[in-house]
Formats: sequence, structure tokens, C-alpha cells
Amino acid sequence: MTVSLIERTVRERIVLVGVVFPWTAPGAVDDGLDELALLVDTAGADVVGRVVQRREAPDPATYVGKGKAEELHRLSEALDADTVVFDDELSPAQQRNLEKILGRTAIDRTAVILDIFAQNARSQEGKAQVELALLRYRLPRLRGRGRALSQQAGGIGTRGPGETQLEVDRRRLLRRMARLEAELRQLAATRRTQAQARRRSRQRTVSIVGYTNAGKSTLLNRLTDAGVVVEDRLFSTLDPRTRRLALPGGEVVLVSDTVGFVRKLPHQLVEAFRSTLEVVRDADLLVHVVDGSAEDAEAQIAAVRSVLEEIGADEVPELLVVNKADRGDRAVQLARAHPGAVVISALAGAGIDDLRRAMAERLRVADLSVTVVVPFERGDVLAALHRQGEVLAEQPGEGATVVQVRLDEVGRARFAPFVRDEPAATR
Repeated sequence: MTVSLIERTVRERIVLVGVVFPWTAPGAVDDGLDELALLVDTAGADVVGRVVQRREAPDPATYVGKGKAEELHRLSEALDADTVVFDDELSPAQQRNLEKILGRTAIDRTAVILDIFAQNARSQEGKAQVELALLRYRLPRLRGRGRALSQQAGGIGTRGPGETQLEVDRRRLLRRMARLEAELRQLAATRRTQAQARRRSRQRTVSIVGYTNAGKSTLLNRLTDAGVVVEDRLFSTLDPRTRRLALPGGEVVLVSDTVGFVRKLPHQLVEAFRSTLEVVRDADLLVHVVDGSAEDAEAQIAAVRSVLEEIGADEVPELLVVNKADRGDRAVQLARAHPGAVVISALAGAGIDDLRRAMAERLRVADLSVTVVVPFERGDVLAALHRQGEVLAEQPGEGATVVQVRLDEVGRARFAPFVRDEPAATR
């Protein structure tokens, strides 16, 4: 089964709901609702109302409490809203109870993000990943909802697997999920084989990561003339694109663009896209692109790093790149708060040479300098050293050439019989 997209000529009317708890950071709810409004627009709907409530704790039955739910029902009636979207994830029971009171669909941020992914999936792997995430999200919500979902006209939260799929029993859904998981495992195995081949050939890899719409695809185009279509939309990139890039020192690396991250990124998506995100975890360097014009740039940086930690990529060396310097001075101010950051404009091309140099330097720091003694008759070893490492110094010795060379772990293992001194970090 493939992800099915349903075209709508009339955009849904949406009411957004955010809740402030005692532990909520100041401004976090407003920022979250602003972003949720962008997500809703990207999904193809219009926000017609916005409600913020204060509570000591979530209500177990309706999240916002029965009184507030009834107030939302009256507001939705007055605004002729089709759907109420909550910024926090709802449990299946809360969702069912809310829909009874509201008399209309109640969904959460997770459903909106899954809907956007369903619209943007293009490759076989991307479609399988999105479908798996959708099924994992909907499986616990199927009870009592099959008929209601089959009557909806393809609104947010109902795209992906066709409505008839949602009406089948739990066992068939689980079988479908098992098939998707097997398919993705096979694709992941192929990806790992390719990654192992790159490591054997000492091909360094760089992954461009960052918040959604931070300018990652624009940067990939600027660095590599990739010709990737760039859209001013959230999550326009789901499938990783890899291109070759020559750095100032002559090194050629592979640069990959990846799916954008976001606050409260659904766990189902992280799990489904885990195989794709292995390209991030296995990278030699992460180029973390942040929108320097964003008011909540620090929160976006924190959100990206949280996802990196979740997928096991938090130990990969990171180069912070503050993008969109052409939109004002905020980018420079942000970079000052993060020593070592590089300020660029991927769109205008400013700072790109500085970025290339910084990437080369960070990759070199990951290597170690060793002294290698190569017998004069082993010209093949000397030639291989020049190909695989960065030769810092070379001079003739007694019956051999003494070479100071920077090598990565694979290179040090390959030339171990000729290494004389213990490796040392070089800068």
C-alpha cells in the first residue's frame, strides 16, 4: 500500500489550542503556536482561531478540562471551524473524548507533522517511512474511529493510508507494519553496506542538519551546485541528497542534506526515519545550519541537538553555521554567543569560502599526525600516503623516507607497520 494524497479545493478551518503549565518556559506556548500555525498552513489549512489556557496539570480525560472543551465547542461553532489542533500530543482517550464534546475532529501537532510528511514523501523509502509512522500513530486510535474517519474528506490527520485501511482489524494493521519494517530494514542494510564501502575508501562524509526551513537545501546548492529544488516550506526535504564537495585543501568529501528537525518532532517519525538518519550518526562532521534571522534561534538549536541526541549523533563533531545573514544583524549576534560559529548567507553566497575553510579545518582536527618511515624501495607506500593522508613534512633518512602525515583511524590502521611514533593530535 502506498501513501495516498487527497486534493482539496476548500481549505480546512482550524482552531489552535495551547496550554501553559507551571513548568512551561515564558513565551514557549506563543512560540509553539506560531510554529504550529506555519505547520497548519504548510499542511494546506487556515487558522481561524487561537486559544491559550492556563492549567496546573493536563486533564486526564480531555487535556484542557471539560469546561474548556465546551468553550472550544462554542468557539468552533461560531468560527465554522472544521478541526481543533492542540500543540501538545493527545492520548487516544483524550482525543476521543474531545471529539465527542467538540462535535468535530480533534488532533495534535504530531498529526499535523505526519500529514505534511505524507504530502511530501517521494521516494520508495520515504513513503514507507511515513506510512509506518502514520500506522504507529493511528493504531492505538483506531477503536471507535473507523466509521468517523471513513466519512471525512481527507483533512489534516486523515491522509496517508487510505480510509479503508483504517477500518481493517488490528491484526492486518500489525501485519502491514511488519512488512514495512522488513522493507526498511533491507533498505537500511543496503545503506550500511554503502557506508562501509565509503569508510574503506576513506571517503569523508558531512551531514547538513538543522531546523526545518533553516536553509539546508539552499546551502547544499551553494556548496555543490546540486540543483536541488528549494521551497520556502516546512519539511520540503524528506529524502537525503548526497553530493561531492572539494574543500580548500584538496580533500573531496560527500555532503548530505537531511530532513529538517522541529520542536516536539513526533517519536513515530524519529523511529521510522532512523535508518535514513544513520547518515547523520555516521558522519565525520555535522554542519548545523540555524536560521540567524529567527527570534527563537536558540530554541531551534536546542531542539536540533535534542533530536541528534535521540538518534545517537550527539558525539559527532558539530560546526554551527548561522545562515540568513542577509536579513539583518541578528545572525552576527547569534554567532558571537557561539564561539567557532560561521556566519553565512547561503542565498547570497556571503561567507561560503569561510565555511569551506572551517569544514576542512574541523575534519583535519579529527585526524592525528603520525611519523611514518617508508623504505626507499616502497615507493608504492609513499604514493599511498600522499593519496590517503595529508603530508605535513617529508625528508630522506637512513635507507628510508621519514614522513609526518595526518591520517584518520582507517589510514593509521593501514600504515601501522610503518608508523614509528605514537600519534598526536594536530591543528
